[in-house]
Amino acid sequence: MKISANGIQVNYTLEGPADGPMVTMSHSLATDLSMWDPQAKALAGRYRVLRYDTRGHGGTDAPAGAYTLSQLTDDARALLKALGVARTHWIGLSMGGMIGQTLALSSPEILRSLSLCDTSSRIPADMKHLWDERIATVEAKGMEPMVEPTVARWFTPKFIETRKDVVEPVRTMIRRTPAKGYAGCCHAIKPLDLTDRLKAITLPTLIIVGAQDMGTPLAASQAINQQIKGSELVVLDPASHLSNLEQPVAFTEALEVFLRRVA
Repeated sequence: MKISANGIQVNYTLEGPADGPMVTMSHSLATDLSMWDPQAKALAGRYRVLRYDTRGHGGTDAPAGAYTLSQLTDDARALLKALGVARTHWIGLSMGGMIGQTLALSSPEILRSLSLCDTSSRIPADMKHLWDERIATVEAKGMEPMVEPTVARWFTPKFIETRKDVVEPVRTMIRRTPAKGYAGCCHAIKPLDLTDRLKAITLPTLIIVGAQDMGTPLAASQAINQQIKGSELVVLDPASHLSNLEQPVAFTEALEVFLRRVA
């Protein structure tokens, strides 16, 4: 389904009982809402599950130009308003977790809880050049050169070798991501610097990370855990960046236990 929010058409799905507590799921860079299939299926028995494609991804509009994290957050806020959602639990992985942190800082009143998965609160100065390189690559050659290096960062080697049924659809998602949408979101992620502001977040917060995550390593989750008072850190081993797909049962269980507790 599509709805107009913050000047773009946003693609979304809604599942689960109409009177269930609302849960909103926000995906990583270069994927789409289907990244959350295992968790949405599990949660939709009890919760009203909203998934959406971020600006520049999936079925959502992909305007040209640099996006900002504030803009991606405004998109999410506008989507919730357009759908009449007053409050929601937020589950964000990687870029989705960055949007979640920004939302928690700017509009905490619309969130019931925060689940920050395989994400970071700061891009170190010595890593910013990587984002410039990614932008230059996709602008020159499209998404194909990004597929294999991204998969190698997102899953452990053994999982890539043995679970083609999971990895192939992810390759397809990366390949299908509009180059201008990918570049636009890279611009939004590159200046990320929220660590010192996170102490202001008082929402119940769960942090999940794969022990072998190279993209947003364990140390990044530990930094968030230290800043957000009372937050809980769950480390999944073995798992890399898309820990929700590499360890779907353990990931979903951690979410369900947390959500039941904060309910």
